[in-house]
Amino acid sequence: MSETIEIEFKNLLTKVEYKKLLNAFTVKDEEIISQSNHYFDTPDFTLKELGSALRTREKNDHYEMTLKQPADIGLLETTQTLSKNEFLAAINTGILPKGIIQERLEQLNIPFTNLEYFGSLTTKRAEFPYNEGLLVLDHSLYLNTEDYEIEYEVLDFQRGQVAFKALLEQYNIPLRITPNKIARFYQQKI
Repeated sequence: MSETIEIEFKNLLTKVEYKKLLNAFTVKDEEIISQSNHYFDTPDFTLKELGSALRTREKNDHYEMTLKQPADIGLLETTQTLSKNEFLAAINTGILPKGIIQERLEQLNIPFTNLEYFGSLTTKRAEFPYNEGLLVLDHSLYLNTEDYEIEYEVLDFQRGQVAFKALLEQYNIPLRITPNKIARFYQQKI
């Protein structure tokens, strides 16, 4: 269980730009991992309306549920590890296990028994250190859609923003308005 502030910059990529970056950073096939995000909300999308998101990430038979909420800078991420049985129960019943996520949902007046599983998004991800941060190259598949994205996670907003813009300029990638993965997922779902 943990709480952290996430500061990240992101930009959608074309397939050609994605492959160009994989080559530029000499990413090998075996360095690309697969993970799935499973999304939850209330039937009337209360979390979405609050600018929040709830997902369980499945990677190598490890399950972490994360509640993302707006913060002054970035997002507050509250994370709780789940067992496989807790994950399956959440998917099948919409009921979450007790813990910090349940507590945060109660603070938002959202009954943790009133959640619905909306589906999953699978990402093939390469990540590596870059200029005092973490650079992530994603190829995501969901709801008969695929897209490509670059993310840059940092500790300092201003320095990160400068470095990210410089990186995009270096590789002639235009800055694009880029909703987060859950927003793109819901755009296809609804």
